[in-house]
Amino acid sequence: MTYFIDRRANAKRKSAVNRQRFLDRYRTHIKRSVEEAVNRRSITDMERGEKVSIPSRDISEPVFQHGPGGKRTIVSPGNKEFVQGDRIRRPGGGGGGGGSGEGNASDQGEGMDEFAFSLSRDEFLDFVFDGLELPHLERKALKDLEEVKPVRAGVTRDGVPSRINIVRSMREAQARRIAMRAPIRRALRDAQEALDEEERKDPVLRNPARIAELKAEIERLEKRLDAVPFIDTYDLRYNNLVNQPQPSSKAVMFCVMDVSGSMTQAHKDIAKRFFLLLYLFLERNYEKVELVFVRHHTAAKEVDEEEFFYSRETGGTIVSSALTLVDEIITRRYPPSQWNLYVAQASDGDNWDDDSVSCRELLMKKLMQRLQYYTYVEITPHAHQALWEEYETVAAEFPQRFAMRQIVEAGDIYPVFRELFRRRAVN
Repeated sequence: MTYFIDRRANAKRKSAVNRQRFLDRYRTHIKRSVEEAVNRRSITDMERGEKVSIPSRDISEPVFQHGPGGKRTIVSPGNKEFVQGDRIRRPGGGGGGGGSGEGNASDQGEGMDEFAFSLSRDEFLDFVFDGLELPHLERKALKDLEEVKPVRAGVTRDGVPSRINIVRSMREAQARRIAMRAPIRRALRDAQEALDEEERKDPVLRNPARIAELKAEIERLEKRLDAVPFIDTYDLRYNNLVNQPQPSSKAVMFCVMDVSGSMTQAHKDIAKRFFLLLYLFLERNYEKVELVFVRHHTAAKEVDEEEFFYSRETGGTIVSSALTLVDEIITRRYPPSQWNLYVAQASDGDNWDDDSVSCRELLMKKLMQRLQYYTYVEITPHAHQALWEEYETVAAEFPQRFAMRQIVEAGDIYPVFRELFRRRAVN
């Protein structure tokens, strides 16, 4: 029997590459498990990994083997119980052998093995936010020359070894060798010709001293040729990189949440989960995105992340106070010529008297002309109120940059979030 042993060294990051291939192959199963995990997790439990199970039938590989080939005659033993054409009944319970999804024996005589593995935190979040992006993100004008990109700008004589340009260095070395060796080669050729001429003379006329002198000269010139270095520090050339200012893709996301008395604790928890998803998405995928948190009841206030997610402040409802504060912050700190501006608002739809009309006016006349995208989620199982109706007017006027959806229960958060921020096809 012959054994073949593969002694090749594993390539660098080979295991990571194989794992990524596995994740790509079973993406459908994994995404389904991730969606279920997002819907059942609490607000503070969004950033850990997840255990995923895949039915064994879906990970089986095709097997090829050689058949017996040719013709053969065999004799099989008979039996006393069955004859040709009989139908054999399926065995009773306990004969399945494979576990069900819960790991229990099947009462139908068959089961299904599962392959289980764990997703890391980063892999889990990759699947959570797969296919999402900030809509209409644009390159803006230069802002204080903060964003630069190193670009190639020819070669230079000074640099670090990691930037050495091998082709240019070898070209310079070859040119130097040609320049340095050419006069030596000419002198060597002349000395060799003189020696040959002297040795061709009649022995009586030859000059032994001259011959010895020419041989010494030839030996000296050959040593000079060998002493010319193949490459010298003078030959080295390095890629020159210069920092080129780049148009900025900076963006700011305003998170606006209603914390009035009409928002029950369940409503607030749903709103927090929505904004937590948004927060993780932005922090993970965009380095140049700032977050501004605004809470409001009858008055609006800019708060930090901790207060936004965990404060229990309450009161009446005047939504326009939050929109007015957003407009003021944009005017003071985020000029639209330099920033991509986004707003995400969560509310139960309840608002004070005619303030919904004021909200529509603020959006139509001020905010929408500045914003890249506005998302509104209304958390209520009931019929929509005046705020939703006024926002429908805004959505009709700005169909590409204003989106609104309803959330009834926690299970709606992730599908709505993906719908609001899914990657749009480029026209």
